[in-house]
Amino acid sequence: MGATPWRLERGAPRLDQHGAEIRTALSAEEQPARIARGTAAGGKRLLAGLRVIDFSWIGAGSYTTKILADLGAEVIKIESSQRMDTLRVTKPFKDGVAGVNRSGYFADRNSSKRSATINVKDERGLRLVKRLIADAHLVSNNFTPGVMDKLGLGYGVLRELRPGLVFASMSMQGASGPAAKDLGYGLTIAALTGFMHLTGLPDREPAGTGTNYPDHIPNPGHAAFAILAALRHQRRSGQGQLIDLAQMEPTLAMLGPTLMNYFVNGVIEQRAGNTHPERAPHGVYRCAGDDRWIAIAVCTDEQWQALAATLALDDKAEWTSQAGRLADRATIDAAISLATAQRDSLELARALQAAKVPCGPVQDARDVLDHDPQLAARGHWVTLDHPEMGPSTYNSAPYRYSHAESAPSSPAPLLGQHTREVCSDLLGLDDDEINQLEQDGVLS
Repeated sequence: MGATPWRLERGAPRLDQHGAEIRTALSAEEQPARIARGTAAGGKRLLAGLRVIDFSWIGAGSYTTKILADLGAEVIKIESSQRMDTLRVTKPFKDGVAGVNRSGYFADRNSSKRSATINVKDERGLRLVKRLIADAHLVSNNFTPGVMDKLGLGYGVLRELRPGLVFASMSMQGASGPAAKDLGYGLTIAALTGFMHLTGLPDREPAGTGTNYPDHIPNPGHAAFAILAALRHQRRSGQGQLIDLAQMEPTLAMLGPTLMNYFVNGVIEQRAGNTHPERAPHGVYRCAGDDRWIAIAVCTDEQWQALAATLALDDKAEWTSQAGRLADRATIDAAISLATAQRDSLELARALQAAKVPCGPVQDARDVLDHDPQLAARGHWVTLDHPEMGPSTYNSAPYRYSHAESAPSSPAPLLGQHTREVCSDLLGLDDDEINQLEQDGVLS
């Protein structure tokens, strides 16, 4: 954070370290302060009125601005047909038909946004984008350091144009240091941070997570948090700033216990498959049917007794304690697998949950979309009518507000769908000017 850098005030507290101090302070109060509850706001969007000029593409950057857009920010995605967002041509495509407006991956990352195709390598296009930025609160990108400067849109230029601007940059390694110019994506980041090293079976090569995990969880979450903090400061003081987020660092934050085990104990953790160092049984077990499985994680001896009773396992004395089960994992896993292979995964999960055994059926996409009662009850899936793909399913936000909306408000935009609208409504261009810019390839 260029203007308001974070600081580490103190280490983690010991248990009840500040208890006496807090209790004394509370007892001195005649009446505890009460938090006033706001009135219902119906369809209010918390970030309504916030304008974002978004140069982000692919995964983490696009997901970050999606979070803002779904909360009501006006996010204008600057695109170009000369160099499209890679996700636009990434599977899966609706009905298996490829097209720049038919990617489900792109759609999921770009709900609630508008798309304007403006060629910023043309001086006229650059001037148009600068005019948009002059009225914006935030500019975001996830390019390698230096790319925005080469385009004439670096922070040094834009802060002269708009002093209160928040400029969020999300490169792989950050804008400084010996590896700042390195180019990478989610899988690269997972390898660099050690995430890959920890995923897989101990006697095999690293398996990875099966997806670009850093793009989906740590990086957009940390970036959105930093942006909201900067916007809060902007609202209070009028001051803008540069946010330099190195995507490697939020991913490292997900590996806290592993890093601490090395810092404190000198232990370099290794791949362990589905096993857990302190829990047994702990794994994924085959169930009846084609590729159906259940995940079971036993934390206490009481849970083990309940699992053994539900599966009618032969109880051995050495298995009644966690230590005994840890020492005999293979035999226990084999016994459990024989029992679960005869059971339906959903029925077994309900039975084990009722017996207070932590478990869950391993669901595929069809199960999650069509058969998960919890997601259905929370209204997680939202159907929006896409201009080309028709009615399409979108994720809602993974949180709910009591007095505001958080679900996507519109489907992902077609390439350049809102170009004329942006040029007319926000830049004041007339039809003749827009037509000429289109003919000259500036709006393409």
